[in-house]
Amino acid sequence: MTDLSAPPSRRALVGDLAAVATGALLVLLASLEGWRLIRAGQDIILGFPPVLATWMPHVGPGTPVALVAAVLVATRGPGLAERLAWRPLLLVSWAAAFVWTFGLALVDGWQKGVVERLTSSQEYLNDIPKVRSVAEMLRTFTDHILTNQPDFWTTHVGAHPPGVFLLFIGLDRIGLGGGGPAGVAVMLVGASACAAVAVTLRALGHEATARAVLPYAVLFPGAVWVGVSADGMFAAVLAWGVALLAVGAVGRGRRADAAALAGGVLLGYTLYLSYGLALGVFLPAVVLGVTRRWRAAAFAVAGAMLVVVAFTASGFWWITGYEDVRVIYAQSAAKNRPYSYFVWADLAALVLATGPAVLAGLRRLVASPKALPLGAALLVAAGAAGVLVADLSGMSKAEVERIWLPFGVWLVVTCALLPRRYAPYWLLAQAALALAVNHLLFTVW
Repeated sequence: MTDLSAPPSRRALVGDLAAVATGALLVLLASLEGWRLIRAGQDIILGFPPVLATWMPHVGPGTPVALVAAVLVATRGPGLAERLAWRPLLLVSWAAAFVWTFGLALVDGWQKGVVERLTSSQEYLNDIPKVRSVAEMLRTFTDHILTNQPDFWTTHVGAHPPGVFLLFIGLDRIGLGGGGPAGVAVMLVGASACAAVAVTLRALGHEATARAVLPYAVLFPGAVWVGVSADGMFAAVLAWGVALLAVGAVGRGRRADAAALAGGVLLGYTLYLSYGLALGVFLPAVVLGVTRRWRAAAFAVAGAMLVVVAFTASGFWWITGYEDVRVIYAQSAAKNRPYSYFVWADLAALVLATGPAVLAGLRRLVASPKALPLGAALLVAAGAAGVLVADLSGMSKAEVERIWLPFGVWLVVTCALLPRRYAPYWLLAQAALALAVNHLLFTVW
């Protein structure tokens, strides 16, 4: 790995800024072409291409919270990441990521920024009153996916496997129903993704990389959509599944076996959060490929199979659900969204979710593939592979600023390649992008 304490190269910095400029140009072109399509009568169903949002400059109660969080993490984060003990560092990072995410959400106010995000007519909480019996819901779930019938699930419930709906039903059953509690729960889980990525890196023997990455993972621009969309929660569940598998793979004894088993359970459950998370398989494959611990693989597979068997026995067959979702997807907004535009405009949306520091990090990784430790570089490649397969397959057309969060959090690993001297500036750039998006646009998710 590159020595992060070495003096930064002027030529490398110019290359970094060129990468950022290229990303900015991509976003500009995607926006201009999107507006051209709209003016030509093409209903791409985006209020402000390439993201699903509307132009609405505003401030809110979360503005000072987000600003203070951004400045503190940018100025103090790198130093704390270097010297804090590991476990306190993870807890501090998680807490900081939550404050950052919550602050961004509150820019739109408590009601619009949190409560209403999961309670609209298309969202999960809208269908909870329909559920009298969880067992019956699971048994008949696929009967209500197709929309050419009187009784069908709302958009997000029907477009996902029942695992995520089950989580929101669970919150409701324990007295945490409604958009407020559900929104806070989603942000709490989603904000922990930064810690999960760091745990994975450290388990693979790359603690220095993990510590360098953590401040960037905390100030992840995608936090705009982590608060509040269920996809932010998906990102964390997948990341913790990978992290627990990594811990189990490098350990010994019963605790290691238990970690691998738990990782498998979480990885298996991701299949029932979103059909697209099947592409997350690249990440655990990297962990097992690097560690070559087949005992851990066996426990992980066993854990995943427990989840699959449980859902199948309950009456939900994943393949049937996926086939039905492909039908409604073909009849949805996707039919008005041209592949020729979104196959590249989606990458522009990803730029807005990952930020300029990731562009610079990716440039450095491409220029020097061995600059990162092998395990870390392969995790980045796994995240990129998930994005590319989803993009080229045409199954992701727009709204990827939230849909690709489970892959985007792994691209942040490349930020370890940025010189420590410039870390505060890159972190401020990351924060500035997120603040600009959240204050200039009103995002739907």
